[in-house]
Amino acid sequence: MTFIAVQALACNKAASSTAEPTDTTAKMVAVTVNEDGFTPSQIEVKRGSKTTLRFTRTSDKTCATDVAFPELKLTKALPLNQPVDIEIPSERPRTLTFQCGMAMYKSKVVVL
Repeated sequence: MTFIAVQALACNKAASSTAEPTDTTAKMVAVTVNEDGFTPSQIEVKRGSKTTLRFTRTSDKTCATDVAFPELKLTKALPLNQPVDIEIPSERPRTLTFQCGMAMYKSKVVVL
């Protein structure tokens, strides 16, 4: 499985002279959904960062026609070739699993 670095989208905050416990930079992470499942299989984000996952299903040959975040009690349909954005809560360190509706394909977001 693949690990991807989080890509900054906008809103880079100037470096502060005092250490801050959170990241206030907005980030967009592309997640591809196909017959191999979710790519990347693990995404790391900083606590406090505004992070959005953009899911795009690129194949009909998959059971991953939706994405579920069990801990968040959130499920979203993934229409073919249409991006679906989901904002990830990052107020505290934790690991959030996301999966297809049948739980055959699983990946995770690690909030550091």
